[in-house]
Amino acid sequence: MIVQIPAVLTPEQVRTACHALDRAPWIDGLATAGHQGAQVKRNRQLAEGSVLARELGDVVLAALERHPLFISAALPAEVYPPMFNRYERGETFGAHVDNAVRLVPGTGRKLRTDISATLFLTEPDSYDGGELLIEDTYGAHSVKLAAGDLVLYPSTSLHRVEPVTRGARLASVFWVQSMVADEGERSLLLDLDTAIQRLAQTGADDAARLQLTGCYHNLLRRWIKV
Repeated sequence: MIVQIPAVLTPEQVRTACHALDRAPWIDGLATAGHQGAQVKRNRQLAEGSVLARELGDVVLAALERHPLFISAALPAEVYPPMFNRYERGETFGAHVDNAVRLVPGTGRKLRTDISATLFLTEPDSYDGGELLIEDTYGAHSVKLAAGDLVLYPSTSLHRVEPVTRGARLASVFWVQSMVADEGERSLLLDLDTAIQRLAQTGADDAARLQLTGCYHNLLRRWIKV
């Protein structure tokens, strides 16, 4: 399930983040690459745990907590602290699958990566290339969103970032351990929640909507793992 979530960050938040990132010290992206990623990762990133990474990460996390579509689609139990990367001319991240488990920095806790996320920070017309290509049973899906928009996709997906040929691509990436680990179950819950919200907006029969809401929560109660 690939879900695009618009306007996670406001234009002002995007401008503030990009201004700070333009002046930031970048390190080689290989610093956090596993064995698989080290073979294909060619980008730069903010050092995890740096003051700027923590400050910008807190902005992203606060925005996620307020975004109903993110909550509905991800059903987050825990979110990995957002990381920030930069791709310029010739930089790329070849085809890979994200590690199944990540150690949350400074905590000793392990997070299961159910969902991968890319939050775009630069407008798509400001750089060429840099598309995120996500593969599923229907083929490869090219994603290049407006600044401030987010895409969620299964961490089991084979994916890559195409080489940038002009300009710079800034983004934040992170992972979500969901309360509902199974992708198919999350997809059904998202569809049901979306339908309930639409019924509420149209003033549909309250008793029927209440019954569907009960079904949603009873399914969630059955499938949730906390």
